[in-house]
Amino acid sequence: MRRDVFQAIADPNRRAIINLLAHERLTPNGVAGHFDISRPAISKHIKILTECGLIIIKQQGRERYCEANFKALGEVSDWIAQYKQFWEAKLDSLGDYLNQLQSKKPKNNGTKK
Repeated sequence: MRRDVFQAIADPNRRAIINLLAHERLTPNGVAGHFDISRPAISKHIKILTECGLIIIKQQGRERYCEANFKALGEVSDWIAQYKQFWEAKLDSLGDYLNQLQSKKPKNNGTKK
């Protein structure tokens, strides 16, 4: 089954694994050593991240090393960008409206009637 990047980042453990591998490359056992969940569970998370392209596993001698691959996060960034534009436009409109209301407000120069 082909998984997508959104499924991968939906799980907090997988996000933590990505964050961990952003700072250093580790073997699967090295990754597992940073978590309080079982080694098979970590293996499953690594498999999902690999299927989504967020992790690349490279063989070096007898060891396999996991590395983060942030190119796959471009899909998430592109998806978020469209909503960022939407909300920036909405907030700009709200700011303009509030400025109009503020300019229509009568000024009493600190005197009370």
